[in-house]
Amino acid sequence: MTSISATGVRAAEPRPLPLVDWLLVLALAAVGYALTRALLFTPADAALGAVQRILYIHVPSAIQGMYVACTIMAICGGLYLWIKDARLDRIAESAAEVGFVFLTVVLVTGAIWGKASWGTAWAWEPRLTSALFLWFVLLSYLVLRDALENPETRARLSAVLGVLALLLVPFIHMTVYLFRGLHPDPIALKPGRPDMSPEMLGTFLVSNLAFLLFFVALVRVRYRWATARDARLALESA
Repeated sequence: MTSISATGVRAAEPRPLPLVDWLLVLALAAVGYALTRALLFTPADAALGAVQRILYIHVPSAIQGMYVACTIMAICGGLYLWIKDARLDRIAESAAEVGFVFLTVVLVTGAIWGKASWGTAWAWEPRLTSALFLWFVLLSYLVLRDALENPETRARLSAVLGVLALLLVPFIHMTVYLFRGLHPDPIALKPGRPDMSPEMLGTFLVSNLAFLLFFVALVRVRYRWATARDARLALESA
């Protein structure tokens, strides 16, 4: 049943979440295919050897965690400040949480790759340090949302932080050109032809598409959960 608040507004009951999300199932299958192709059917780099296969997890995770997630956060946050639509805040929240997970994968796989390539899992060089700073920005975004109880204040401050997070992304991308460091130059996201063989480039593109689908599926699941949560809270306070 639904209830009516003192102001006469009827609060809708939250819709039950589906038992199986077929988009998520498809995304997991796509990621499994991409990783199988990377491990079994794509030649390893002649210089780095098998550890180079981390590329097919590390870079797609970085693209989703930095470029895609932060862009969604900034756009939805900016639009929320303009039209005050709670759905935009939920999309930004969902993208931030999923993006934080992807960025964590970036840091972990980067440490594994760095240990094999440089002899150390971490170096305070520009690309790594700025990526870690963005990770803390997203962590602060999530902590801020948990700390504030007023929905409008939470959404407004989160929107501002989301816009600021996007400003870091171009700087992080350019760090390998602006500063001397251990991190290699981009091999795909750069002007000109990618520095990859056709087989490696094909697997790289497949991995990026699979991880993008996985990102979208996770954001969709997280958004549905946030919608059900807000509907339940509105029902409880009605």
